[in-house]
Amino acid sequence: MSTNYIHLQAEWPALRWNANDLAFLLAETRYAQGRLLGRMEGIGFRLSAEADLAVMTEEVAKSSAIEGEVLDIRQVRSSLARRLGIKVGGLVPSARAVDGIVDMMIDATRHFSQPLTSERLFGWHAALFPTGRSGMRRITVSSWRTAESGPMQVVSGPIGCERVHFEAPDAKRVADEMETFLEWFNAPLAIDPVIKAGVAHFRFVTIHPFEDGNGRVARAIADMALARADGRPERFYSMSAQIEAERRAYYEVLEGSQKGGMDITPWLTWFLECLSRALTRAEGTLAAVLRKARVWHRIGTAPVNERQRKAINQLLDGFEGKLTTSKYARLTACSTDTALRDIQALVALGVLAQNEGGGRSVSYRLVETE
Repeated sequence: MSTNYIHLQAEWPALRWNANDLAFLLAETRYAQGRLLGRMEGIGFRLSAEADLAVMTEEVAKSSAIEGEVLDIRQVRSSLARRLGIKVGGLVPSARAVDGIVDMMIDATRHFSQPLTSERLFGWHAALFPTGRSGMRRITVSSWRTAESGPMQVVSGPIGCERVHFEAPDAKRVADEMETFLEWFNAPLAIDPVIKAGVAHFRFVTIHPFEDGNGRVARAIADMALARADGRPERFYSMSAQIEAERRAYYEVLEGSQKGGMDITPWLTWFLECLSRALTRAEGTLAAVLRKARVWHRIGTAPVNERQRKAINQLLDGFEGKLTTSKYARLTACSTDTALRDIQALVALGVLAQNEGGGRSVSYRLVETE
């Protein structure tokens, strides 16, 4: 084993970083975090749940994609919707492996304030590997890795020409390493919670306590710490989606830091920058939800019946073609006369506007303002 791995240093795990170097970046990231959460604060329960579902779907799918595992996005969304009690259309059956990672992510974020324990981590690991296998290979599940599994290495390249990027601590050290880690993770905050998320991610993936699944569990732990930083269980930004987009840089900075001394400023700098980009990315992911929020905020307390509400939501969800009286009638199961009255009322409220053209081709559009 190389003698320069960080976990072999006498000071491990007493990691340190230059707080002055991180101060501005941390302040910027925390501001962006607060701004996004503030925007989501007043959008209402239904839209908040829709946003949470969209982001969690991305988080689960991308965390697996980082490891080269492609999940069916429809199964991920369906599994999340069923477990979170969110009513959406188009649900499909989901595989056990999909349900497993969904269960882990929900537990990590929904119960972020509860202590992280070895039993909880074993439960996550069992959920990730319900058959006790990783691919065709049988692995130790719901327990720390053992010496029988051999050295835990991160390698790349073809068989016979592998390059070892990192070798984790000996299996005999794992139990003590994890006891120390969990005691630190559950201790009262002594550092900014976002910094703690970055440090937790680094420490866990460096210990590499499981035979497989360490990356996904590390990102779940980071999400748990970020939920503590946000002070709420709903996820409105996806760290894993941004890591997947920057996967090469992620592995490079991780490898460099794992082969250095106790100063992990470069890793935390990258972690904060990645989180900042994840927060910016969220604006695009949540654009449709925020658009709906703006429209309904503008409608406010105006008298809108259930048929009109259904039609407005359909327009916001991506209505095909142009809205006409006959299409409104079919959509809301009413007569064309009732449809026309509903539409005229929405035009009077300034919610709908008539498109150019007349006669039998009269159509309407949603009025939107920034």
